[in-house]
Amino acid sequence: MSHIQYTIYRSGRYYYNRRVPKHAVEAYGPFIRHSLSRNPVEAEAYSKRLSDVLDGSWNNRSCISAVDVASVVEGFKPRSVLLSQIAEEYLALRKINQTPTRAALSTFISLAGDRDVSDYTREDARLFVSHLTLKGNKTATIRRRLNSLSAILNYAYAELDLEKRNPFLRLFIQGEGDDGLKRGVFTNAQLKQGYEKALTSGSTVKLILPLLGETGCRLAEVVGLRLDDIDMKRSLINLRPNNARRLKTKNSERIVPLVGYGKLAMEAAIRRSDAEWLFPQYIKDEKCYATHASNALNKWLKRDFEGLTAHCLRHTMRDRLRAVECPLDMIDQLCGWSLVGGIGVSYGRGYAVDQMRSWMEKVNIE
Repeated sequence: MSHIQYTIYRSGRYYYNRRVPKHAVEAYGPFIRHSLSRNPVEAEAYSKRLSDVLDGSWNNRSCISAVDVASVVEGFKPRSVLLSQIAEEYLALRKINQTPTRAALSTFISLAGDRDVSDYTREDARLFVSHLTLKGNKTATIRRRLNSLSAILNYAYAELDLEKRNPFLRLFIQGEGDDGLKRGVFTNAQLKQGYEKALTSGSTVKLILPLLGETGCRLAEVVGLRLDDIDMKRSLINLRPNNARRLKTKNSERIVPLVGYGKLAMEAAIRRSDAEWLFPQYIKDEKCYATHASNALNKWLKRDFEGLTAHCLRHTMRDRLRAVECPLDMIDQLCGWSLVGGIGVSYGRGYAVDQMRSWMEKVNIE
């Protein structure tokens, strides 16, 4: 017995099977039966399309003109799309960092195959979670991978007009959050030590340390800077997206004052830059390879600063600003976090540059 509305299943094929209402019998006869497909997903799509057309015809009780059922079925072809195909379409439209999504996609396809997007089940999603767990991935990483795949399928179902539950939705991950480690922070003494080392070492990559530490920027935001984004006359960075790297959120687009070691490091980095990019060695084929810079910088930091990493600098900056009682919405504006405190804090233009600079100077490492 078929579970698809208005269909029956006979000898491996679905057939449309529907009683005609009394007022339409003269035009159609008492029953409509027509071959649809062997594929249940296709059969469901055909059935829905044919039902919509017939309902439209039968709604006009005064003058019913019979539709050609065979032509309706033949003229409607449900779109069958592989996961890899719809993923490429999704990524081309979204303008996001593709690396995490492609990593999730590659792993999932290796486990469940590259199939029609409508074929995937909850069991496929659970297999993916189990595989990542056995590989030793943190639960936060697993959740991010699931969210990436879920977003692709949501897009696919909407574009293909499929009424199907997303198999990645609300998946349970055992022990989620229990394996998370709180990031450490740098002491002021460690920051000063690192900054001095960066400015005297002759290493370009080490200059990223004071640039991150004294601005609160994300690593990709600094590594992907164009020289046009830097105003040394006013000691400012204008963080905005460019053709090599996007920004993480809408709030990430901002102005950041340069003070102290951050300004000194910027001057040194500019002297070693080319005519366009601050760190040209990490820009290739109009792509910003911030991960390469992160690996090089973190190798030094982990060795000399007890396992601390570049991302710990953002946590450190937030603590430093808290310590001088900087307003939370100011902290968020300076570092490009999502605004706290409700919708009201997003009204107006935000804090002026001079106000931002005064707070950055309060936490300046002398």
